[in-house]
Amino acid sequence: QVQLVESGGGLVQAGGSLRLSCAASGPIFSYNSVGWFRQAPGKERVFVAAILWSGSNTNYGDSVKGRFTISRDKAKNTVDLQMNSLKPEDTAVYYCACNNGFNGFNYLPSTPAAFRSWGQGTQVTVSS
Repeated sequence: QVQLVESGGGLVQAGGSLRLSCAASGPIFSYNSVGWFRQAPGKERVFVAAILWSGSNTNYGDSVKGRFTISRDKAKNTVDLQMNSLKPEDTAVYYCACNNGFNGFNYLPSTPAAFRSWGQGTQVTVSS
């Protein structure tokens, strides 16, 4: 069973940076993907970024391209999200998720329904 634990959220001023980390455990294979989603109060869960567990490919939501970077730390078994140039509209609970089925060797989904395992989330608040 895949387990995911997020950390690194907090309060930051607009223009600042935060680094989120998702500690993953359980059976995850190179063809699986791990993604970050976010959900603001009263809004749907939105795709932020995803990476193949092998680290060979990444995908980003349009609103974060050029500001956020997703990466895999193989030594720590984490997937990290470096967030720069933060804006108040980035305020949300950020969730880590794993697509731990088999859908091909280069499958990077961006819809919540494609991800089976989820963490509890970490709050990110960006003040103006």
